[in-house]
Amino acid sequence: MLRFNGLIAILVLSPAYGGWIPLTAGEFEAKYGVSYVERATGSLKADTYVPKDPGPHPGVLVVHGGAWRMGSRAQLSGIAQQLAQQGFSAVAISYRLAPQDKFPAQIEDCKAAVRWMRIHAEELKLDPDHIGGFGYSAGAHLVTLLGTTDMQDGLEGVEDPDHQPSTRLQAVVGGGTPCDFRDMPTDLRWLSFWLGGTRGEMAEQYRLASPASFVTSDDPPMFFFHGENDDLVPITQPQGMCQIMQQAHVPAELYVVPKLGHIAAVMDHTALSKCIAFLNTQLKRQESP
Repeated sequence: MLRFNGLIAILVLSPAYGGWIPLTAGEFEAKYGVSYVERATGSLKADTYVPKDPGPHPGVLVVHGGAWRMGSRAQLSGIAQQLAQQGFSAVAISYRLAPQDKFPAQIEDCKAAVRWMRIHAEELKLDPDHIGGFGYSAGAHLVTLLGTTDMQDGLEGVEDPDHQPSTRLQAVVGGGTPCDFRDMPTDLRWLSFWLGGTRGEMAEQYRLASPASFVTSDDPPMFFFHGENDDLVPITQPQGMCQIMQQAHVPAELYVVPKLGHIAAVMDHTALSKCIAFLNTQLKRQESP
């Protein structure tokens, strides 16, 4: 069972995610507060971290956590900077939050951000055919849902998705990832603020919000990391997702962070190294011998 009440309390008290290990780094240019889509409530903003090398570089969409109801793109700024130092054009976004904006607003915003990245590929110095996602907690859920959904799934947020740039990702990294809400108790109200009711009342919303319900053989490879002692998002969530993906013949890997819980796992040095190695393998063009 997902314990989101505890997660919300911890995220309110926790510092912004960052402080990862120093890595051999290249220079990058950061721009803050760039508008990537207009909504009725105003512009949604992104911070971009672009290597100074000419490129094109693989892109990575960076999505913060906060139980879909709080948080800031600044939470993962340290990770976005690390990605830029390692040769990725990283884009960290804000997105609409519940309960003011319920699902599917959050995934629609993430999809809008991927379209924006592809439209602005030249100025971001990124390769539009090689874009990955990195998220933690609720952000990990969103990039995983990005990875498993396509235009036919009804979550694009635009009327003519077939005439828009693709929102598909080529690789996904998720930490502390909720993957499947379809087996939650039918009378549990913890996610009502976001999904509009209990699973008994809103079963289709719970299905649509579940990345595991959309897995197909053409999904991108995914790398999950999860604290061994995470008592907020059960480790059975990414474990079950990996099983479903492997049954669909999609590469999926889970790294269990020893002895750490939900918050501390995002700051684990070994986990970051594995995440970057995975993105390097999946997104960077291999030079011919």
